[in-house]
Amino acid sequence: MKFTIGLAALALTAVAATGCGSEDNDGGGASTASSAKGGKTVALLLPESKTARYESKDRPYFTAKLKALCPDCKLIYSNADQDAAKQQQQVEAAITQGADVLVLDPVDAASAASSVARAKQAKIPVISYSRPIGNADIDYFVSNDNEKVGVLQAQALVDRMKALGKPDGTIAMINGSPQDAAAGDFKRGAHSVLDKSGLKIAAEYDTPDWSPDKAQSEMEQAIAKIGKGKIDGVYAANDGTAGGAVAAMKANGFDTLPPITGQDAELAGVQRIVAGQQYMTVYKKIKPQAEAAAELASALIKGGQPPAGLVNGTFDNGMKDVPSVFTEMVPVTADLVQKDIVDDGFWKASEICTGQFAAGCKKLGLQ
Repeated sequence: MKFTIGLAALALTAVAATGCGSEDNDGGGASTASSAKGGKTVALLLPESKTARYESKDRPYFTAKLKALCPDCKLIYSNADQDAAKQQQQVEAAITQGADVLVLDPVDAASAASSVARAKQAKIPVISYSRPIGNADIDYFVSNDNEKVGVLQAQALVDRMKALGKPDGTIAMINGSPQDAAAGDFKRGAHSVLDKSGLKIAAEYDTPDWSPDKAQSEMEQAIAKIGKGKIDGVYAANDGTAGGAVAAMKANGFDTLPPITGQDAELAGVQRIVAGQQYMTVYKKIKPQAEAAAELASALIKGGQPPAGLVNGTFDNGMKDVPSVFTEMVPVTADLVQKDIVDDGFWKASEICTGQFAAGCKKLGLQ
């Protein structure tokens, strides 16, 4: 697989790192994690916590795999809380504290590229994680084919609209953060399907910080613009923005919700699917993605090559063809929650089927 970043997204950035033994940094700089007793240090820098996957999935999967591969490694962990300046400070602090590898998932494209340049000056390799970093000397890229995510979402929406007898219906688009290069990829992928589908995009918004609250406000604007009874579907770029769209429609008295897309298979998103409030999500296999980043970090720490077969593509980031790991993803609707979510161990039925969602789970036979 060869993944090429578009010209509009060349400044994107994402880096991921793995470590064994965690040292949290909730402030502007990384905590001390010096290479005690000859051990090496990995810095894992994630962009935000509004998207639930980072703290609940990426971080623990990465940490556990690094610990298994590199018991002597130290981990510097930081979450930037969607603050690009804070993430730059965290990168600088990680370098100062002796990080030997950076795994970076960027908040902002341009800021991340400058952080990569700073790391390379210090001869520290960088793994771009989840989100791409354009025009930067990154060593590896670990992600999904982000444009394909948008394609999967849009195609699911188009197919559902046809099934409902509305192949030329009216939709609203709630895209992701304009600061996030990956959000631009999702958007391009979605438009490649929607623009030739016959559906009418009557309102479209980019959602700062991927904030569900801002997505809710955008959906309220779409309802006012299009009309309550005239919205036949909603393209939402992830489960958080889908949640915002659902909240807006409920507040505006929608008796029946139209098909709504999502991404990340967040617990709340899966629960909405079970309850019939959200049509689908894209389940990106986060565990193999996080573990692949840990394997790459471990190989870089030890001065060797990654395991044979791990690298399965390249990413043209405007500076070079970056060796890349692209991991699996699948579109999930209600009938696939058991097979793709529960049986895969991503969420347990007992986690999904709480309170108001128990009836939907029973109907689907989740166990």
